[in-house]
Amino acid sequence: MTNTLIKFFNITGLTWFVPLVKIAAGENPAQQMRQLWLVMGVPIIAFILFLGFWSVTAARINTSLGAIPGPVAVWSEVSGLVTEHYAEKTKMAEFYERQELRNKEKLAEDPKAEIKPRPYTGKPTYLDQIFTSLRTVFAGFIIATLIAVPLGIICGMSPVLNTAFNPLIQIFKPVSPLAWLPIVTLVVSAIYVTDDDSWFAKSFVTSAITVTLCSLWPTLINTAVGVSSIDRDLVNVGKVLRLDWATQIKRIILPSALPYIFTGMRLSLGVGWMVLIAAEMLAQNPGLGKFVWDEFQNGSSNSLSRIMVAVFTIGIIGFILDRVMHSLQNLFSFQKI
Repeated sequence: MTNTLIKFFNITGLTWFVPLVKIAAGENPAQQMRQLWLVMGVPIIAFILFLGFWSVTAARINTSLGAIPGPVAVWSEVSGLVTEHYAEKTKMAEFYERQELRNKEKLAEDPKAEIKPRPYTGKPTYLDQIFTSLRTVFAGFIIATLIAVPLGIICGMSPVLNTAFNPLIQIFKPVSPLAWLPIVTLVVSAIYVTDDDSWFAKSFVTSAITVTLCSLWPTLINTAVGVSSIDRDLVNVGKVLRLDWATQIKRIILPSALPYIFTGMRLSLGVGWMVLIAAEMLAQNPGLGKFVWDEFQNGSSNSLSRIMVAVFTIGIIGFILDRVMHSLQNLFSFQKI
């Protein structure tokens, strides 16, 4: 049981719980307490010092929107945003209740009357914008993975194709999302026509494609490196057994290259999350990027506090996404955990 817990915490990256498990199992308490101090105590003290430094220096810096908010003001704004979320959800529920009542009355007067449900058009809340950003980044990340993994396998298996694609990869890899966005916006506007029944808004499609174009390169490069690094003896065994191309990929190439692929996916998701905020700002996709831009344009007394809340939200979500991908990377790694 102890070994299972330790392996679970190592795989998930929650290594600060390992000393507690070892203490519970009866291992040297003094040694484990020193380890616990290193993995938990030191970071906690560093974070407390950061909060103290932030609190002391924030009030001394004045901007056009007022003084930089301290930790207390930012935490207070978190509570305000959550309250606004529940208030908006209450309004939405009341809107649909009134609509349903009107429709029932209309059908009572005329059973053949045409009923057309109308969507609630209230402003999205902060929590809604978080989920919009997550949905957008995962859409772009999935598209990027579906493109990058097959292309990376092809490049890894064929030195000729790898040489052919490499200049294009090196040219497009460093391109900023701010450069891609105008092109993507024009293409999406020309091809994707929306109406009331469309599944996705143009701003969502534009942001997702921009994320795709900026985040596919780490997965592509790592997949190609992983495939090209496979033990040649394994490849030769496949040739001796006369395995077809699809079977070689399924039985030999993918299992051997998976650790590299997941490393690339982890990097791609981090890049995609970072790129998303800039894309949403300019594409006006109703996510965290638009929230930051709207608060900057608003210029109210609490705008800076709200922007700081968004900064911490972006950082915390980015950390969680990285931990999830790190766990998957460990699961598919051949290294001993």
